[in-house]
Amino acid sequence: MSKIINQTYELILGKYRSVIESLFVSDVRIGMLLTAVRLSDGAIGTSATLTDSRPASEKAGRDFGDFSPLKIKGQNVLKILETKKESSVIMSLRMAVLSAVSSGFITPERYRIIENCDPVELLDLSPGKTITIVGAFQSYIRKISQTPNKLFVLELNEKALTPEQRQYYVPAGDFRKVLPQSDFVIITGQTLVNRTIDDLLTAVSPASKVIVTGPSGNILPDVLFENKVSMIGAIRVTDPEKLFEIAGQGGTGFHLFEYCARKICILRK
Repeated sequence: MSKIINQTYELILGKYRSVIESLFVSDVRIGMLLTAVRLSDGAIGTSATLTDSRPASEKAGRDFGDFSPLKIKGQNVLKILETKKESSVIMSLRMAVLSAVSSGFITPERYRIIENCDPVELLDLSPGKTITIVGAFQSYIRKISQTPNKLFVLELNEKALTPEQRQYYVPAGDFRKVLPQSDFVIITGQTLVNRTIDDLLTAVSPASKVIVTGPSGNILPDVLFENKVSMIGAIRVTDPEKLFEIAGQGGTGFHLFEYCARKICILRK
């Protein structure tokens, strides 16, 4: 588990253990791109779905334990968050559960929240900036590439960018070359799931404005704010039933805003 996620979980435990220790998963969808959970108190959480690189049929990867199909529903929240087992399913499930647990505590009384707002709307995109996007966020690439600023896109797979966008491509492993010189850094919440966010944030200049955004970023923001993050682009689910349909039918984050969620920004005070 990443340092950011571990510290966020410890913070939640320290503040809200009595509230969450009896919660369990009442419903779950682990789609090919999006994972969604509903907890016993009705809280909803989302995460990007990771995929395993090894063959599913490999004997060492077969598991009929507590986190295998037909056994996730009914599992206690603390058991999921504290398990030492690792797999793409468990990492995706853990993040969605942490998102659901956090959702009840992300309120205007506790945090500075702007409703119906995308983080990029709050950025000063006047000329002369260097902007790095971590992950092939198509909407952000299109918008920022039309401004008079220098753009880098850190991505594992160059083919995730269209041919005309590949001029901005930087291999993900070269993050230490571009992040320190960036005025704005926009990071996909998926880095929380795949545990790469810790290294990314250590490479960011303290002067940079850092945004974490996407369906995987809906976690209690305190620890992120203590680690150079200025803003979180999160979501509020407005129609849980449609969310589960979308997750189960191969949908991803951008589908949510069309059918069942709205954007919010959580700002560091």
